[in-house]
Amino acid sequence: MIVKELKNFDLAQICRSGQCFRMTMTEEGDFHIIAGARKLEARQRGEICEFDCDEAAFDDFWSGYFDLETDYGAVLGQINPRDAYLNRAAAFGSGIRILRQELWEMLVSFLISQQNNIVRIRRCIENICEVYGERLPDGRGGTYYAFPRPEALAGLGEDALMACNLGYRSKYVVRAARNVVSGAFDPEAVGGMSYPKARQELLKLYGVGEKVADCICLFGLHHLQAFPVDTHIRQAMEAHYKRGFPHRRYAKVQGIMQQYIFYYELCHSRN
Repeated sequence: MIVKELKNFDLAQICRSGQCFRMTMTEEGDFHIIAGARKLEARQRGEICEFDCDEAAFDDFWSGYFDLETDYGAVLGQINPRDAYLNRAAAFGSGIRILRQELWEMLVSFLISQQNNIVRIRRCIENICEVYGERLPDGRGGTYYAFPRPEALAGLGEDALMACNLGYRSKYVVRAARNVVSGAFDPEAVGGMSYPKARQELLKLYGVGEKVADCICLFGLHHLQAFPVDTHIRQAMEAHYKRGFPHRRYAKVQGIMQQYIFYYELCHSRN
């Protein structure tokens, strides 16, 4: 077990932030996180976090996954003190981190996310993992399912994933898998591109629009200048930034600001 004292880090906020769909919280307050073929159990009490893995696994993967090397306190310090709304949103979600997630998993996840809510997205992803992902031991006597690789989906009929409740999104995912397997879309190459070039490549994929491309750039490529605009963000812009969001002031960290705003709006829209 790894124990860390972490500031500006809140597992519950990350879990609810809409950027990852295979992270769940138990009634006891523990967290189960599946990323690709890896699984982690974690818990948090104040700033003390416990991660059920060895030091090598934490240093090699999970520390980067949670973006622990980035100073989010410094990011919060960049916020304009006169921007009451953004300060309020950032204070509310100050424990959010932009996770470093795998491009392929984020491509599929955000193709599924279109015209969908978080509960249904999670269910759809679990469905395809259970049917097409590899079953793995969790080290505690149980099992879990890895995220399916492109090869597991590329040979399917375009409507096959409708059985997993994807609806019309089934053809988006199957075609994306075919593009990866054929080499028409190379995740490794796209991973080395700048934000504008990566976004352009993503927009070539069937079913990927501007919002989805920006979500994938932010959550799958860690391009922190990506600023996805969905209904929650659009409403916030109309209410608080009639002249447009100050992208220049927050150059290279707009995506973090977007997450503070999104999480704030998401949570308050439920009340």
